[in-house]
This record gives sequence, C-alpha cells and structure tokens, in this order.
Amino acid sequence: MVALLNLAYFGVEFAVALAIGSVSLFADSVDFLEDTSVNFLILAALGWSARRRAKVGMALAGILLIPGLATLWTAWDKFVAPTPPEPLALSLTGLGALAVNLSCALMLTRFRRHSGSLTKAAFLSARNDALANIAIIAAGLLTVYTLSAWPDLIVGLGIAAINADAAREVWQAARQEHRATEA
Repeated sequence: MVALLNLAYFGVEFAVALAIGSVSLFADSVDFLEDTSVNFLILAALGWSARRRAKVGMALAGILLIPGLATLWTAWDKFVAPTPPEPLALSLTGLGALAVNLSCALMLTRFRRHSGSLTKAAFLSARNDALANIAIIAAGLLTVYTLSAWPDLIVGLGIAAINADAAREVWQAARQEHRATEA
C-alpha cells in the first residue's frame, strides 16, 4: 500500500513541479519515485536471509542518495534562472504530499524496528518526506511574501540533505546487520 501511494503521488507532484518550475517539488517527486522502488524492493526482500537483507539495505542506502543528486542538478538550473514557482500550487501540492507521507509513516511506524535496515529505510523515508512536505508548504507561503525563488531552492537543498542523512543511517544499520551475520 505504501509503494502504491508513493507511485500515485509521484505522478501528481512531478507534473506540478514541471508546470510551476519548483525545485522542492521536483526533489520531493523524485523522492516519491525512489520510495516506490524502495518499498517494492523491501517487500520482496523481507523473506530473504538476514545476510541478503543486509546487502539490500546497503544498496538502499545508495538509492536514497539519488533524489539528492537529482535535486542538486535541478537547483543548479534554478540558480542560473531564479524564477519563483507559483506559491499556491507549491503549498497545495506540498499539503497533498504531506497527507500521503503521514499516512505512509503511520502505516510503517509499527514496523520501524523489525527486520533491521529495510524497514528502517521505509520508515525513515516516510518520516523525512513528511518533514520535507511541511517545509515545502512553508516555502510556498514565504514565496507569496518574498516573490523569490530562494525559499523553494533552500527547501529543495534541505530535502537533499535529509536524504543524505537517511542514507547514512540506513548504511550504518545495514553494516551492523551484515557484521552480525558474519559472526
């Protein structure tokens, strides 16, 4: 269910991001697509051995970095031509994303400490995405008052940083699992 919700909202958010030229929505939409992939992979891997799950967890840490790299590329384009996105569409799309991500985080809360790095990756992704969505809503509100591209850019880069930190946490959990299976 979490994977399907992420896939559905990826399409919505990606279309709006392209239509209004938003770095933060682009970053978040790519993150929805990454979350879809991660959750389908987790679903497949839950029946695997602890050693194989640990290896998948390490791979997921790398996958979590992809949205950040895509965001940096999009942010560079926005630095070159700093036009602000349409604030109402930015905030409303962020609000829809927040509803999806809070729903996913609530579904995953009871599993966040089970099966190690895999379920930790799913929970952290949903939790971090909900925090990012609050920032996107705020960026939309700030854009109304500043008529600047900076709130959107800053939030987009913040989303990239959050994803990098989640990748670090998942990598550490997966390495611990891998060491435990070798012992």
